[in-house]
Amino acid sequence: MIEFKLPSLGSDMEEGTLLEWKVQPGERVTRGQVIAVVDTAKAAVDVECWQEGEVFELLIEPGTKIPVGTPMVSLLEPGERPENVQHTAPSPAQPVPQAPDVMKGAPVLAAATRPRISPAARKRAAELGLDAGTLSGSGPHGVVSLEDVEAAAAAAPPVDRHALMRQAIAAAMSRSKREIPHYYLGETIAVGKLMAWLQAHNAELPPEQRLLPAVALLKAVALALREYPQFNGFWQGGTLQPAPGIHLGVAISLRQGGLIAPALHDVDDKPLPRLMSEFSDLVQRARSGSLRSSELSDGGLTVTQLGEQGVDSVFGVIYPPQVALVGFGAIAERPWVEDGQLCVRPVVVASLAADHRASDGHQGARFLAAIRRLLQKPESL
Repeated sequence: MIEFKLPSLGSDMEEGTLLEWKVQPGERVTRGQVIAVVDTAKAAVDVECWQEGEVFELLIEPGTKIPVGTPMVSLLEPGERPENVQHTAPSPAQPVPQAPDVMKGAPVLAAATRPRISPAARKRAAELGLDAGTLSGSGPHGVVSLEDVEAAAAAAPPVDRHALMRQAIAAAMSRSKREIPHYYLGETIAVGKLMAWLQAHNAELPPEQRLLPAVALLKAVALALREYPQFNGFWQGGTLQPAPGIHLGVAISLRQGGLIAPALHDVDDKPLPRLMSEFSDLVQRARSGSLRSSELSDGGLTVTQLGEQGVDSVFGVIYPPQVALVGFGAIAERPWVEDGQLCVRPVVVASLAADHRASDGHQGARFLAAIRRLLQKPESL
């Protein structure tokens, strides 16, 4: 028997609300399959299962708010038979399974453990952020209907998701500054060759296929991490745990305010046009609240770019349990000395915030130098 638990989707997540199941008892699930939708303080996230098996029990009802690490679903391993496996004993906050529902094979819940509420009403309550246990029903025997949920939502004060997000971000950043011994480095990098190469590459392409400097900077960071893997990982259990791949968290500002940093996967192995396409898609889905759980948990290093805001440099706060963050300011023309001559060149300030438990300043300086070297050969990206 395998128990799949609610994963942590970032250090700023302590709990989530189950909105919807994407599987039912008796179905087989494969690695990477989306099995549920969970609402966090930042977005509704498609939760992927990283075990294979047959769904035995759904342990949580839609609309239930649960802490990270709570068992959500149990899976039968190969060779296990349902009749030979005991049902999981739920905690008091979880539904109590009884006889199977003849329509869907889902467990029916004891009346004493939850209010009587129609499935449609329960789902709608979860979407609106209402606690089903507090709702009064007007239907037969006090059953809560969809109309009861809509009426309660109309009477309730609106949920301030922006405030919840700010609280989550503040908690994560406070933890970061409290627990992580940060050190900071910065370097100004001439990017004239990069900008000329991008201009030539984009000259004959339609606007939707043109490359932005942002993806070239991401690729340079990813390739530099091949040489300096101590900046790509997680500080857990008192030691550095290397990330399983070079997956870069990308800091994205949300239209309603706040910040989220989903991951682009395998950045070092992908050509720039593909990265551009995946980067654009990631930004769009992040701002529409349509992300996958792996995108919120796999990033081994986060990159933040504030060039669009016109700032010269950014020195960020590490997103725990990661051990480093790279920042880029605006690409702007500045006075520059080249071959002993004063000239004007486009430059960018690259910064590194790193965890002193995992690396030191000498290694950090070499990591930034590797990024600088790669940006001088844009064709190699």
